[in-house]
Amino acid sequence: MKKIIFFAFFAITFGTVSSQVIYEEFNSKKLDETRKLKIQLPRNYDTNTDKKYPIVLVLDADYLFEPVAGNVDYFSYWEDMPEAIVVGVMQSGSRYKDGEYDDRSYMPIDKGASFFEFIGLELIPYIDENYRTAKFIIGVGHDFTANFLNYYLFKDPPLLNGYINLSPDLAPMMEERLVQRIPQIPEKLFYYLATGTEDIKGLQESTESLNNQLNGIESETFNYYYDNFENATHYSLVGRGIPNALEKIFSVYRPISKAEFSEVLLNKNTQVYQYLVDKYQIIKDLFGLDIPIRINDFIAVGTAAEKQNQWEAVEKLAKLAKKQYPDNVLGDYYLGRFYESQGDYRKAIRIYRSGFGKQDADFITQELLLDLADDLSARD
Repeated sequence: MKKIIFFAFFAITFGTVSSQVIYEEFNSKKLDETRKLKIQLPRNYDTNTDKKYPIVLVLDADYLFEPVAGNVDYFSYWEDMPEAIVVGVMQSGSRYKDGEYDDRSYMPIDKGASFFEFIGLELIPYIDENYRTAKFIIGVGHDFTANFLNYYLFKDPPLLNGYINLSPDLAPMMEERLVQRIPQIPEKLFYYLATGTEDIKGLQESTESLNNQLNGIESETFNYYYDNFENATHYSLVGRGIPNALEKIFSVYRPISKAEFSEVLLNKNTQVYQYLVDKYQIIKDLFGLDIPIRINDFIAVGTAAEKQNQWEAVEKLAKLAKKQYPDNVLGDYYLGRFYESQGDYRKAIRIYRSGFGKQDADFITQELLLDLADDLSARD
């Protein structure tokens, strides 16, 4: 009986914190057939009713969906990327027809052209209409379907913002076309390419050739990443490429790291407050996400500002913290630190004490603020 009760409790608890996977059948007019979809919604999607999420589109979802969805869930749990809606298209038995291209133009034809329109004109609009989506889409494909993703770069504007190409089986002329097309795209673009030393020889050689050409592209909007994994086969490189791609594409989204703190924030030329504001504006502009500044980022920037005696930045940080976290001690701490630096101890004491009864922020606690106030009282 105890085992049954424990299992039931575990199932209920796990269900409230894990991502939801929905299985749907989509009746496509473009394909004139029904396609099976897998859709993973973020944790607490149903309760965060005002939140919007980027889309990660997964082709070859028969075997790629789970590794992509698992990595998205893991990275977003630790805030290394935003939570996202993962949409997988099942292609067992149809992938080669779906990616069919003309023997002369090497562009989608027949079923390939229909599949191209299915994704852009039916599937993505359907996801946008039925789920809360942000205007940022990443596509993931492997060999034949990785090549197919590249066709969306020739739309104006491109359908996808990010492309994860895992050992692409490139159509003829694709290399030349990408090199010509990418510099013409004004929008911000993220492009990840991967192969392995034990990859299929022809695919490895063409991927390395494409990498050499993409490396030469000069464009402020083109963000390019490449991996050639040691001892990775055509299939094992997928498991290594997916997390690398997500980590690199969403690097700006991550909380401020130790390296970022020491190499950027402690640089004497960095105006730390503006750096923080700009970081979150970039997140908003790139991913369509207007998120509150993380408490850890407040603390990192506040610590750097104090170390560099940027006390005006500390004051601005305090006002921003009070606005975003009014029930938190963060704003009181930094405003108190600012007045303390100016020698206005009485005002600093009053502000520190005003933090009593508010929520703690990491190591910045009510007790710390009261101790600071007592120390200043003894000095005053």
